[in-house]
Amino acid sequence: MTIYLDNNATTALAPEVREAMLPHLFGPAANPSSPHGPGMAARLAVGEARAQIAALIGAKPADLVMTGSAAEATHAAILGALRTLEETDHTRSHIVTTAVEHPSTLALFEDLRQQGWRVTILPVNADGLPSLSDLGAVVTERTALVSMMWANNETGVLMPVAGASAIAHAHGALFHTDAAQAAGRVPVDCGIADYLTLSAHKMHGPKGVGALYVRKGAPFRPLVHGHQERRRRGGTENVPGIVGFGAAASLAALWMDEGELVAFLRDRLEAGILARWPGAQVNGGRVARLPNTTNIRFADGRGRPVDAEELLTRLDRAGIAVSMGAACSSGGNEPSHVLTAMGLSGAEASASLRFSLSRYSTAAEIDAVLGELPALHARLVAA
Repeated sequence: MTIYLDNNATTALAPEVREAMLPHLFGPAANPSSPHGPGMAARLAVGEARAQIAALIGAKPADLVMTGSAAEATHAAILGALRTLEETDHTRSHIVTTAVEHPSTLALFEDLRQQGWRVTILPVNADGLPSLSDLGAVVTERTALVSMMWANNETGVLMPVAGASAIAHAHGALFHTDAAQAAGRVPVDCGIADYLTLSAHKMHGPKGVGALYVRKGAPFRPLVHGHQERRRRGGTENVPGIVGFGAAASLAALWMDEGELVAFLRDRLEAGILARWPGAQVNGGRVARLPNTTNIRFADGRGRPVDAEELLTRLDRAGIAVSMGAACSSGGNEPSHVLTAMGLSGAEASASLRFSLSRYSTAAEIDAVLGELPALHARLVAA
C-alpha cells in the first residue's frame, strides 16, 4: 500500500465527494441549459455547488466562473482583464508578478511580454517571500495588474497577498491571486482580490474542474464565448465535476480546524527527517507556510547535495510517493525555479524533495517514512 505524500500535486477523491457525484455520472443524462425537468435538476445542482464553493471564500455565487482547471481560471482572469484594459485604458501596459509563481502562470506572462506588455518579475528572499517594498517601488499609475499566488505550491510559503493587493489598488491596478493550494487548507477571503483562482482536485475534489472568482465590476472578457456562466465561459457545464467541487468545498470548510493536526504530523515528519538525515535543511521553513507542506534539501555527510531524484526513486520503491516540485514540471532536467529563485544553487535545488500531507495522512504513515530514512541515508551517502 502506498504512503501518499504528494497532495500538492493532487489529492484523493473524498468518499463524500464521490457519493455526491454518482447520481450525475450514472443518473439521467441532462444538459443544464435544457428546459425540461432533468435539465432543470442539473441546473439546480450546479447552482447549489456554486454556492458551496463561493461560501468557502466568502464570495457570492454569481461572482464565480466555473472552468476546466485552475490554469484556465488564471489565464481567463489575466487575459480577460488585460484585453478589456487594452480597449479602455491604453496608459496601463505594465504587469507585475513574482519569480515563484506556478509554471503555467509564468509561461503566460512570458507570452504577454513577447506581445509587448512590460512585465516585472519580483525576486524573492531566501525564505521565498517577495518584498512589499520592492513591489511598492515598481507599481505605478501605468501598472495594469499585479498577480501573486496565495501560497507557494513547492514550499508552502504563504505570500503577502493582502499587502500586495493594497499596493496594487492604491495605484488603480487590478489584483489577481492563485489560491489553488491555499483554499481549503487555510482561510481564504476573496475580499482582497479582483480575481481569485481555485481548483477542485487540491481539496479532495475531482480533477478537470476549477473556478475563478471575479469581483463584481472588475473588467473581464471571456476566453470562450457562449451563453453559459453568464456569458463568461461558453460550453456545457461539467455537472458531475462541479457538483463534486461543491461537495469538496463544503468538506474543506468543515475540515479547516483539522489543519492543526495536519501541521502536527508535518512537523513530526520534518523533525524526524532532520534528526535522521544529518545536513538536511528545510526550504522556506522560517516563515508561515501551509500546514501540510515541507520542502527538504538533502546533503551527504560532507554537506554536498544528494541526488534527490535517486532518493525519490528509492522512496517510491519503498511505497512512499513524494515529489521534486510542481507536477506540471516534473520529468524535466531543470532544477526548481522556485528554489533557485530563493538563492539555492542548481545542485541544491535538485537535492530537494517536497512532502505534502492531507487530512487522510496518519501518524503511522509518518513513522513508516521515518523508519525508511536511516537505510536510505546509508546507501546514498555511501554511494
